[in-house]
Amino acid sequence: MYDLLSDLSIVEVSSFVASPTVGLYCAQMGAEVIRVDQIGGGLDYDRYMQTAEGRSLAWENLNRAKKSVALDLRSAEGRELAVELARATGQLVTNLPEKSFLSHAAVSEGRPDMISLRVMGWHDGRQAMDFTVNAASGYPLMTGPEDWDVATAPPVNQVLPAWDFITGAYCAFALMAAVHLRSRTGEGAEVRVPLGDVAIGTVANSGAMAEMLYRGGDRPRLGNAIWGALGRDFTSRDGKRFMVAVLTPKQWTAMVDALGIAQPVAALETKTGAEFAKSDHNRFVHRDALFAIVQGAAGQRDYADLAQALTRAGATFERYRTMHEASTDPELVGDNPLFGPSPANPSGFAYPAARSFANLPAREAADPRPAPYLGQHSEEVLSQRLGLGSGQIGDLIDRGVVDTSDQTGLRKRP
Repeated sequence: MYDLLSDLSIVEVSSFVASPTVGLYCAQMGAEVIRVDQIGGGLDYDRYMQTAEGRSLAWENLNRAKKSVALDLRSAEGRELAVELARATGQLVTNLPEKSFLSHAAVSEGRPDMISLRVMGWHDGRQAMDFTVNAASGYPLMTGPEDWDVATAPPVNQVLPAWDFITGAYCAFALMAAVHLRSRTGEGAEVRVPLGDVAIGTVANSGAMAEMLYRGGDRPRLGNAIWGALGRDFTSRDGKRFMVAVLTPKQWTAMVDALGIAQPVAALETKTGAEFAKSDHNRFVHRDALFAIVQGAAGQRDYADLAQALTRAGATFERYRTMHEASTDPELVGDNPLFGPSPANPSGFAYPAARSFANLPAREAADPRPAPYLGQHSEEVLSQRLGLGSGQIGDLIDRGVVDTSDQTGLRKRP
């Protein structure tokens, strides 16, 4: 947590991953992020995995350091409160459709400097999710063992909803760009970011689109090998699997020295007429022969010995871990300043919580803050942002338009 955005307030009406990530990243940099949800929880309030008490660990982590307002968004009065709240605050992040009650036209009425950022599916308005845009991107049909039959091989979906998180990060940047523009010109902005465009645009930015068009076909599957360079998973004598990546002359020299394979590599160079020290191309073309040399050396030594030698030489490598192993690893988590002490999470479960990924050495990062209980800040926000009195708020609560904290227990959705 840093205070760089402490003068910025954002209303967020979000669900699932991409849109809440925008608010999360802004909140970690100090912005006041007010999440507005349907009473009883929105579409993502009970997403897996849940604790025994029914608290979603995904929701808890995507909504750290935010405030929570619970409104009956199915009612006209609740929707109008959400619109008024967004308009009064001046910044809105949402993934509701443009033709919903939170259209830019509605929230910007009487507020020409209003900024709304909308996470969309496809640019033409069709629905999409990470899993479906990934299917369209081509990546699932590019991964898998290289000996799979091209015509019949199944796609390999990724477990991480990467497009959601990339979209969330890009949206946080786009939102800050719009805020910066307003600070110079006084102009508001409507910003739309389609998830599908982030995916296919990333394919283009990475050079993969140009590559496919240039080659006139698809890239072959390579298993765990790195495309265009030398790198793959290897196994030590004691059965530990680890990844080695070689993209520079320095990394090549370090790997060769650490594994003691200079002699067989020189013999391969003589046989092929290819020089490997300075050529990604040559290393990639002759990867199978080089992989055999590396695996031959790795298979004669235990991983602890290999790790020490590779580290000492300055090689780029890492051991494969299960995610549970990664979550309990001292180097990755326990001794990593990215993680702070567990705040008082709504779930009641204590575990390491991430600070901002950005590290500002000149500033001290505050400890992570917890996610709110649903509706925890309803009264505070409606009073401060809309100027409603306690009697007005009490009437809204009595009539079921507004709800307060669900700290005493999860409630069934109405």
